[in-house]
Amino acid sequence: MLLSGADIIVRTLIEQKCDVVFGFPGGQIIDVYDSLYKYRDEIKHVLTAHEQGAAHAADGYSRTTGRVGVAIATSGPGATNLVTGIATAHLDSIPMVAITGNVSTGQIGTDSFQEIDITGITLPITKHNYFVSNVEQLADTIREAFRLAVSGRPGPVLVDVPKDVQTAMCEYQPQPPVSPEDKFAAKDVRITQAAECINSCDRPYIFFGGGVISSEAQQEMLELAELIDAPMGCSMMGLSAVPSDHPRFLGMQGMHGHYASSMAMHKADCIISLGVRFNDRVTGDRARFASGTKIIHIDIDGSELSKAVSASHGLRADIKLTLQKLLPLINKVERPLWRQAVEQLRATENRTLDRRAGMTPKNVILKLNEHLGETTPIVTDVGQHQVWTAQNVVFRRTRRFVSSGGLGTMGFGMGAAIGSAFGAKERAVLVTGDGSFGMTLNELATAVSNSVPMVILIMNNGVLGMVRQWQTLFFERHYSQTTLERKTDFVALAKAFGAEGERVDDLEGLDKALKNGFNYPGPYVIDCAIDKDEFVLPMLPPGGSMDDIIVKVGQ
Repeated sequence: MLLSGADIIVRTLIEQKCDVVFGFPGGQIIDVYDSLYKYRDEIKHVLTAHEQGAAHAADGYSRTTGRVGVAIATSGPGATNLVTGIATAHLDSIPMVAITGNVSTGQIGTDSFQEIDITGITLPITKHNYFVSNVEQLADTIREAFRLAVSGRPGPVLVDVPKDVQTAMCEYQPQPPVSPEDKFAAKDVRITQAAECINSCDRPYIFFGGGVISSEAQQEMLELAELIDAPMGCSMMGLSAVPSDHPRFLGMQGMHGHYASSMAMHKADCIISLGVRFNDRVTGDRARFASGTKIIHIDIDGSELSKAVSASHGLRADIKLTLQKLLPLINKVERPLWRQAVEQLRATENRTLDRRAGMTPKNVILKLNEHLGETTPIVTDVGQHQVWTAQNVVFRRTRRFVSSGGLGTMGFGMGAAIGSAFGAKERAVLVTGDGSFGMTLNELATAVSNSVPMVILIMNNGVLGMVRQWQTLFFERHYSQTTLERKTDFVALAKAFGAEGERVDDLEGLDKALKNGFNYPGPYVIDCAIDKDEFVLPMLPPGGSMDDIIVKVGQ
């Protein structure tokens, strides 16, 4: 059939089973929006308040579904407003396709109105990007973008389409949805060597990240843990891969991870690392990290192997397929001494837990747990509230923790929660701080206009809490620009947007507010007052090692 380039874009999205896109129109993408109008019964478009919100919504949709999220923007500032969202997806390996309009090909390079080299700008933060100069290449380029986004290590791909390519006519032939590139296991010799290393160790520890979720290797990982009698811990991106209450799971590891998880990794003689990066939040001082410990690292991205820490055995491969070949080579053993040592670490952690009564951050999250369903998506912004959530929410289903890990994007939450609700097709919960929420609260308009069911829990301490914590501990309490002193009434603000909300200052009030929020059909804002001097603990000091971990105030 003969179609315009704009129609080809939309028809190809539908062909790829894309049911919803997020975006904001403009002059150089208006033809695509005209096509979205024509095909509105086959694909839904969610109009966000800002293009950054569209990118984060596409990201949140992808994290909860495992499918490609799609964001659309016009040229110039529309395209550049996507950059933070694209970078967020890139650092967390989230499959996304961003489609941008641009000025006509004859105007490229003339500094015409709203012209920008978005492919040049996004080159470092995408898996690949495309400038489509010929309408005959358009459909196949979008298909290739979808395939690339989900193949190997997932990530974002950008397709930039000049206006004259959108209006040009071309024959369109529908195709089946693309499939990812074939996955592969590690070489047999590598697997054999890794098995020998595991079989000869005494204190194994399984450390996993988001790669386990992408590979859908949870079951194989749990089988390995049972075979070798090993505890497990994860990076922030690995949360929800296994149930939080699994007896072998010690929780998140690292700078603000659980004490038992971090110390078990520190004391292990073999770390089996699955789909995870050894970034600075994991290792602390790399010179003192895992000294004398053998590291087996399985990752689909070979560039991660021995990038930050030296791996004794680096296996570039799909985790699930590799574990399936590894498991038959592993000896089943019981390690009572190692298990006893891990239990002692758990006991030490239990003695340091915050058991205060009242409106503490931990008690706020524990109260939230009482209202969560098994499949409720939990979204966070970035800061202290993010870590309190990561430490204390009980996850029971995979892909139900949505948070910016690698880039640490304040303002991620509102867009991502909207996308997560569309992806999961159920109510989402956003846990945010007053600082993060203030960055993108305009997306309340999007949530209200689309009747998105979501509870927005603002942990409001009137400060930029994480930075203030650092200023307290390491900068002699020089609270430079971290006391917000804003007069914003979040409940009145919610109502002005057409949402509902209430303010709470005790746990009884919070319980009632959560009941109200989970029964409300649209967005419900809960302004929850907490003390400005609450700390996120444990904490690994900057430049420190696990021997320096801070577990209580004044340590």
